[in-house]
Amino acid sequence: MDETSQKIIDVTMELIKERGYVATTTKDIANRAHVNECTIFRKFKSKKDIVLSGMEQEKWRANVSKAVFQNVKWELQSDLEMFMRNYLDRITPDFVSLSIGLRAPQIYEDTMPYIMKIPEAFLETLVLYLESMHEKGKIGVFDFECLAMTIFSSTFGFTFLKASFGEQLSRVKQEEYIINSVSLFLKGIQHE
Repeated sequence: MDETSQKIIDVTMELIKERGYVATTTKDIANRAHVNECTIFRKFKSKKDIVLSGMEQEKWRANVSKAVFQNVKWELQSDLEMFMRNYLDRITPDFVSLSIGLRAPQIYEDTMPYIMKIPEAFLETLVLYLESMHEKGKIGVFDFECLAMTIFSSTFGFTFLKASFGEQLSRVKQEEYIINSVSLFLKGIQHE
């Protein structure tokens, strides 16, 4: 990809993060990228095409895959902390803002498969981990998908609230939240 095309993609994704998809115009993109609007259309078919080109790039996808959740020690506390930490380290408030901007009805059908890869990787890996922990006798029989959804929802909720309100809603820091959330969760599922 040439430098101008990359600049157009980067500017587009930044503007969507700031304003949303609908409020981002090709004129705004051209102005911020310091290119002529005609240049945009020589490089890309449409604004949607720019966005989908950006979604193909790892830097705009948050790099969350099943591989980032593989460093398990088979200890519930440290492993669940690892799941949450690895997610929260990648799903930053900036990424949440971009993800929200990419949910506009005009483009969501096309961006949804990219966005869905993140929770799918987290949930699929965590369900398999919890099933393995049950087979090892470390937790009882549960609805493992429901347990994974609980951990994921808690993790996503923290990121979303921090992205939306910063420190105004809660001053709880990420690491403190991870440790305390996992401890509380484990009290409900571990064998006595």
